[in-house]
Amino acid sequence: MKISIITLFPEVFTDILNSSMLRKASKKGLVAFEVVNLRDFGQGQRKTVDGRVYGGGKGMILRADILSAALKKVRGKNQKAKVILTSASGTPYKQATAQKFSRLDHLVIICGHYEGVDQRFIDKYIDLEISIGDYVLTGGEIPAMVIVDSVTRLVPGVLEEEATINESFTKNLIEYPQYTRPEEFEGEKVPAVLLSGHHAEIEKWRKEKSLEKTKKVRPDLLR
Repeated sequence: MKISIITLFPEVFTDILNSSMLRKASKKGLVAFEVVNLRDFGQGQRKTVDGRVYGGGKGMILRADILSAALKKVRGKNQKAKVILTSASGTPYKQATAQKFSRLDHLVIICGHYEGVDQRFIDKYIDLEISIGDYVLTGGEIPAMVIVDSVTRLVPGVLEEEATINESFTKNLIEYPQYTRPEEFEGEKVPAVLLSGHHAEIEKWRKEKSLEKTKKVRPDLLR
């Protein structure tokens, strides 16, 4: 799989793409990462990539022609690449979306910035606008990192399959509580069932606790 990121701040991805699981996925040849500086396609001596809003208003928006040039360079002849835009006004990002993305051959992430992106570019080239929450960020780089991380870990071979089967949101449930040593911490003991070695009872307990936690913190997932 290939993940391309078009951004005004490529330097912020240097450390994250060269650490932990993402680095391992790259070294194994399971995922290829590409970070493209949008400024390389800017116009004039100052490499301008944005413009004032027609109709008036504060702030600047990213130009359609600049973004188009960058996308065409990244996509090349692969017209089947999935192109997404990180945007506060996008569709809420879900685990199911990450799973779909992990099966793609090429995912292109365009990091939104300033006051937004020229709508003509969105209408013509963007397959899906993605939001990671109901709040506004300075730019789309952090959402892009979230997407890259969540997608990469689901690519077959990056993690053991069992590591992702019972995770939170996989079955519209929050994951059950987990424990490790010491068996007693500040008067609180590990639930006895987890020390019993009885796998059927442990599985039953985990399902019950998963449902209990979901009802408490994310009841919307059960609707």
